[in-house]
Amino acid sequence: MKITALLVFKCNNSSTESSTETDPIILANASDVSQFGYFQRNGVKEFIVFFGRTVAKRTSPTQRQSIQHEEYKVHSYNQNGLCAVGFMDDHYPVRSAFSVLNKVLDEYQKIFGDTWRNAQADATEPCQFLNDSLTKFQDPAEADKLLMIQRELDETKIILHKTIDSVLERGEKLDSLVEKSSDLSAASQLFYKQAKKTNQCCTVL
Repeated sequence: MKITALLVFKCNNSSTESSTETDPIILANASDVSQFGYFQRNGVKEFIVFFGRTVAKRTSPTQRQSIQHEEYKVHSYNQNGLCAVGFMDDHYPVRSAFSVLNKVLDEYQKIFGDTWRNAQADATEPCQFLNDSLTKFQDPAEADKLLMIQRELDETKIILHKTIDSVLERGEKLDSLVEKSSDLSAASQLFYKQAKKTNQCCTVL
């Protein structure tokens, strides 16, 4: 069981009709890609940002959802515009994953208050509390402790999508988003296309 990345976004989407909204802004980003080969790591980080932004943009305010992709799940929770996204492997318990995201959002607001509402560009500096969370919650047992004080999760519907395509707007295609994404370098885009041809698409997510 592993958490590969945690991100916090400022989202401007006010409804599921989000295709015309501006892209979410990264407020904090922490990842551990040590399980990947050295030459893959930059590409993996780019795809984490790309998929994270794509999912955050399509997570409505107050919504929790999980997207299955390969052996990974991408979990997101939009708390009225402040959205946490986590990349966990398929063995990480879903309830524990959302406990982590809830804790991340609470901690972010305790530290930064409402300053995130004025963010205009992606944050590039490391965020210590998020790095600490990434390390601490590698063990789901730590996240399970949070469930004792978050019983509302038991009554909250979490939307589970089988693939990333299921959260895209009608007519949108992942291939097209990859081609247009400013988060992905030409090398990462080429890797995506080659991997798809060999049916080994994006082992990062």
